[in-house]
Amino acid sequence: MLKVGLTGGIGAGKSEVSRLLVEHGAVLIDADRIAREVVEPGTPGLTAVVEAFGSHVLAPDGTLDRPALGAIVFADADRLAVLNSIVHPLVGARSAELEAAAGDSVVVHDVPLLAENGLAPLYDVVVVVDASPETQLDRLVRLRGMSEEDARARMAAQATRDKRLEIADIVIDNDVPLGELHRRVGAVWADLAQRAAAA
Repeated sequence: MLKVGLTGGIGAGKSEVSRLLVEHGAVLIDADRIAREVVEPGTPGLTAVVEAFGSHVLAPDGTLDRPALGAIVFADADRLAVLNSIVHPLVGARSAELEAAAGDSVVVHDVPLLAENGLAPLYDVVVVVDASPETQLDRLVRLRGMSEEDARARMAAQATRDKRLEIADIVIDNDVPLGELHRRVGAVWADLAQRAAAA
């Protein structure tokens, strides 16, 4: 098994890269998806979040009101640290279960906060999807409908571009058209498959 850590700043195109890697044959473990699972209604994770932040972070149907929680944690680093201390251990445990079931594959862990949380040593290879801050901002505003202020706040809450690039074994520059991104991901997949075979 080759354990790959995939990361990139918000709006850099990491989700598209992970989708393409799966098309090539990677087993994907998506930390964001797991982070949603571990705070679904009835989970110990949701109970812990409500205890820490109050019942106003719940939607009327009992699910987590992500925009309400986001408004709290993205404006306050200490509150974000509290949320991370609840969610990250749960995500780690579930990721380990999924990895154990993956067998002898290239396993890509899609981890948005890989750099922020010092997780690079956990992986055989770290792949960083990189885009300029201007490209990130444009995608967040144009494609995700965020206000420029909200987009900038989300970007500022993450590791710097330099910090992400420091931990990269492979960088995928995604300031390019989609067709070129597909070509680049294909080349990275060939590299990862070769590393897996050598391991």
